[in-house]
Amino acid sequence: MTEFFKRLQQETKTAQQVMLQAPIFTQCAQGQVSHEQYVAFLTQAYHHVKHTVPLLMACGGRLTADYEWLRSAIGEYIEEEMGHQEWILNDITACGADADLVRKSMGEGKASQAIELMVAYLYHQIDRANPLALFGMVWVLEGTSVSVGGDMAALIKHTLALPDKAMSYLNSHSVLDQDHIQFFEKLMNKIESPDDQQAIIDSANMIFALYGQMLRGLTERSLLKVA
Repeated sequence: MTEFFKRLQQETKTAQQVMLQAPIFTQCAQGQVSHEQYVAFLTQAYHHVKHTVPLLMACGGRLTADYEWLRSAIGEYIEEEMGHQEWILNDITACGADADLVRKSMGEGKASQAIELMVAYLYHQIDRANPLALFGMVWVLEGTSVSVGGDMAALIKHTLALPDKAMSYLNSHSVLDQDHIQFFEKLMNKIESPDDQQAIIDSANMIFALYGQMLRGLTERSLLKVA
């Protein structure tokens, strides 16, 4: 058994810190986040979360027989992640915004360039390069949720005086992902191939960059108008 998880943390730490320097985190801490920004975040979350299960399925289908144990773990991930995009649409509705625009990817409900590129990158890596690159995304999203998700959810809820039904995505993931990250660590420490390890590290660094680009965009424009 290797200590790959520690290496993954170390070799993506710089990219993670750059992402966490996005101005939206400071705005949340200072109580300056707006409804428009929160709905914009949920909009972008929907446009990558709706691909989580398809990406997991694609990854599982591309694994070799040597990774049958990982395919079984992917089945557990799929069961856990099924339908989470609907939670996000419910949150958007509870914020007073039009979730149909987001579901149909119309007008201001479209995915940002960064999220489009992030999703396309992952499909490409799974199909054309190394399917284990998907776990770079898992590390970025679950690691971020555990490290700052809960605090951000509390700050946003307090600042905007939102009901619990508008916070289901952030609240649930900040709790769920604490268990997921322990499961993820065990999985990563079973991956011994240097090529596969590097594919996950490279993917995580790319996803940190693209996700950070999306977060920085939240301070530059509003994607939806709140009714």
